[in-house]
Amino acid sequence: MKDGKGVLEGDERIVIWTTTPWTIPANLAIAVHPELDYHVVETNGQKYVVAAALVESVANEVGWDAWSIVKTIKGTALEYVVAKHPFYERDSLVVCGEHVTTDAGTGCVHTAPGHGEDDFLVGQKYGLPVLCPVDERGYMTSEAPGFEGMFYEDANKAITQKLEEVGALLKLGFITHSYPHDWRTKQPTIFRATTQWFASIDKIRGQLLDAIKETKWIPEWGEIRIHNMVRDRGDWCISRQRAWGVPIPVFYGENGEPIITDETIEHVSNLFRQYGSNVWFEREAKDLLPEGFTHPSSPNGIFTKETDIMDVWFDSGSSHQAVLVERDDLVRPADLYLEGSDQYRGWFNSSLSTAVAVTGKAPYKGVLSHGFVLDGEGRKMSKSLGNVVVPAKVMEQFGADILRLWVASVDYQADVRISDHILKQVSEVYRKIRNTFRFMLGNLFDFDPNKNAVPIGELGEVDRYMLAKLNKLVIKVKKAYDSYDFAAVYHEMNHFCTVELSAFYLDMAKDILYIEAADSRARRAVQTVLYETVVALAKLIAPILPHTADEVWEHIPNRRENVESVQLTDMPEPIAIDGEEALLAKWDAFMDVRDDILKALENARNEKVIGKSLTASVIVYPKDEARKLLASLDEDLRQLLIVSAFSVADEPYDAAPAEAERLDHVAVIVRPAEGETCERCWTVTKEVGADPSHPTLCPRCAHIVGEHYSA
Repeated sequence: MKDGKGVLEGDERIVIWTTTPWTIPANLAIAVHPELDYHVVETNGQKYVVAAALVESVANEVGWDAWSIVKTIKGTALEYVVAKHPFYERDSLVVCGEHVTTDAGTGCVHTAPGHGEDDFLVGQKYGLPVLCPVDERGYMTSEAPGFEGMFYEDANKAITQKLEEVGALLKLGFITHSYPHDWRTKQPTIFRATTQWFASIDKIRGQLLDAIKETKWIPEWGEIRIHNMVRDRGDWCISRQRAWGVPIPVFYGENGEPIITDETIEHVSNLFRQYGSNVWFEREAKDLLPEGFTHPSSPNGIFTKETDIMDVWFDSGSSHQAVLVERDDLVRPADLYLEGSDQYRGWFNSSLSTAVAVTGKAPYKGVLSHGFVLDGEGRKMSKSLGNVVVPAKVMEQFGADILRLWVASVDYQADVRISDHILKQVSEVYRKIRNTFRFMLGNLFDFDPNKNAVPIGELGEVDRYMLAKLNKLVIKVKKAYDSYDFAAVYHEMNHFCTVELSAFYLDMAKDILYIEAADSRARRAVQTVLYETVVALAKLIAPILPHTADEVWEHIPNRRENVESVQLTDMPEPIAIDGEEALLAKWDAFMDVRDDILKALENARNEKVIGKSLTASVIVYPKDEARKLLASLDEDLRQLLIVSAFSVADEPYDAAPAEAERLDHVAVIVRPAEGETCERCWTVTKEVGADPSHPTLCPRCAHIVGEHYSA
């Protein structure tokens, strides 16, 4: 002890422990926790300072048989006590640090500001110099007298011997413990404080935080994440010691003074623009400076150049300048930066810092981050596990559009899984979407919208209802695209194709498309709906399924928009429909009633009462609201429900016979339809053969065939 500051007597020794004896020559301080109690312990005529909570473990470890507590001192009281280095004529200041714990050791932490982050930070707080007596190769320097020239690992033994020689070694032991290793070479690493270039964050921190608030973050938690990073980060170390990279354009005078002026930066910038950044490595310093350049630091005109390179994040973080400003067809800020969720600390952060430093604003209007792709079991992909899913192979097996559809289907904001099983499920969805397109295109072969389209106001209610549902889809999908909610696009498109179209409208429309005369008003009405729908769906799905959308576009007959690719068109707009909301409310209510009837038909099919729905005769006993609804429909309910006979009973819901199945809106009786099956429309009716000229057809088919197809 050199100076106990009235707290210690001066004959005490502070006990430290370390797993890196090679750092002892760099010791400049001893850290204690300000809130901990420390005991002065006497044993064998010597006094030692140890954290109160660790005295027993230290005594057991070093072999103190008998010891007593002389006094107890708070950590804060020990601050600024001055100890002596164990073997150098150097002070070791006692400092307070929150990083000190009682998990192990003595509660007194050996502090070498040149060899650890906590040590460095507490050293900065107390104004300690940064001593790093180990060179870049790991060898001790002349700043570690007695050990210079030794490899740091070899110095461990020599230093412990020196400690024993001067009577400063209480115990030497060997333990197995966690230690940082380089992830590439698997070799242990050491910490060295070295001279670096820094970009000040403090001077622009307020502007950075303001820019974060002005940016749209997707997902929203991204804003909190980067805000906390910027709020708490220190200055940005922008230099790296690598053989090649983007140089730091700094020169040095004969006295070592850094030279960085507007003139030198502009000149180097022009050289880089003309010859590329490699010119820095290819030329001497004098050939990189402006002709005739002089500087007070070099009276003899001798200059050297910086050998460090830029942090790659400074490099990529400046891309907004290189891309958005340098290119005439782009502007800063960008609409969107898109990258993985690891880039809040990387590209998003570095781009923000460089842009705000130069322009005062963020380089982007919005930032979208995504998770990472895992295998089907949720494991990180790696070659060693053999679980890597290669996109090229997926495209070869399934096609590019299915891979894109999978991407759209997942919640990209979190980590996502992929496997053959998952891709096969997506393939099934794709098949349904593609088959929906094929059906619509197949039934537009003889349709020209310029000649055959039925005006919207003259369409039947069910046709206008489907266009109103299409309008809702257009609005939802465009909103989802605007918010980058691609999973919503996927689900809305899939639902519309499979539920609204395939399971209802297209199924119902087959009777019209296949049975009615080619140029009948009813068939042209359905084709009008199909045309508007296939055009809108091709446009809506184009960003996700570009190849399929272009294929669909190519096969739409007589398109109004005569452009080669759907990608060259705008997103669809909703179609104007009078009374649209009332129409939707009315027919959505009908769909609820229809669900009841379909459930009764399914039950009857399971009980072998009927086969296909066209073999059924349906009688319904509606509740009051459903009765009013059914009475208001100016449509063929048999056709809508795909049954051969349909009637609404006069009796109310509560008076339905016992055999009726009571459901939410109607009670339903399903019986086999009576009569023969029309061989053209498959309707079962007693009227088959009523026209002698067509003994196997129902009156409807007989009329159509007689009027349009008879020789």
